[in-house]
Order: sequence, then C-alpha cells, then structure tokens
Amino acid sequence: MIRGCAKSAMRSEMGNKGKALSVRQPWAWLIVNGYKDIENRGWRTSYRGRIYVHAGKKFSDNEWIGTEAEKYLCAGGPGRLFYGAIIGEVTIVDCVTESDSPWFEGPIGWVLRDPVAYEHPILMRGRLGLFEVELDDDE
Repeated sequence: MIRGCAKSAMRSEMGNKGKALSVRQPWAWLIVNGYKDIENRGWRTSYRGRIYVHAGKKFSDNEWIGTEAEKYLCAGGPGRLFYGAIIGEVTIVDCVTESDSPWFEGPIGWVLRDPVAYEHPILMRGRLGLFEVELDDDE
C-alpha cells in the first residue's frame, strides 16, 4: 500500500479543545494520511493553525474517479473508512486561489500541512464550516 507522509497517533496532539472541519470520505482519509495537501472550499478562512479532521457521514460517491485520489484509493486504499468521527488533525497554513498542487480545484484552496491520522477515531456529529470541539478527557 502506498503511504503518505502522515504519522499516526493514539490521541490528539491538540489537547481536548479546538476547531474541526467536516470533510466527506475519501477526502478526509487522504488528508490525514498525508496525500491531500489542499482542501477545496468555496469560502476563505482567516484561521491558521491546527484543526481536527472530521469524516462526514457521507461518501463522495464517484467524485474521486479520474482524480488524483483514484491512484491512492485503487492501489490498496485505506482498507476501512470511518464515518461520523474525528479521524485526525492537520494544520491550515494558508488560503490560495491558485496552486500547483494536483489537489487544487478551487475556487479557494486551504493549504494543509503536518497531518496526523488517529489510530482510534472519536465518534462525533459534524457541522458545517469550522466548528468548535471539546473532547471528553477519556476520549
């Protein structure tokens, strides 16, 4: 299986509070495993820093076929995808309208760095936009 440049963790490096973003699968898996370095959005954010990546409850159907994602997902892929859970974290370092990244589709690309995939996803309901998360101490 092709591996990204992410590390894995048993628990958050962020402590128990922070911002989160819901992303549909398989995009969420590609982000936290270090393959996808841009998250395409229709809106900018001024936020820079660490966020939790929440895998939404829906799969992006066939949107990924014929994209950069296809070569990673069809070459062994993730095995099992988690839904409705925080599956890792990443750092937002910039928002751009142009990029050489093969993942950029626009109109706005959130530039992502330092992904971490959790070994044990944290079940949680997602929300639209960037949202605040406070985890229990035992999660």
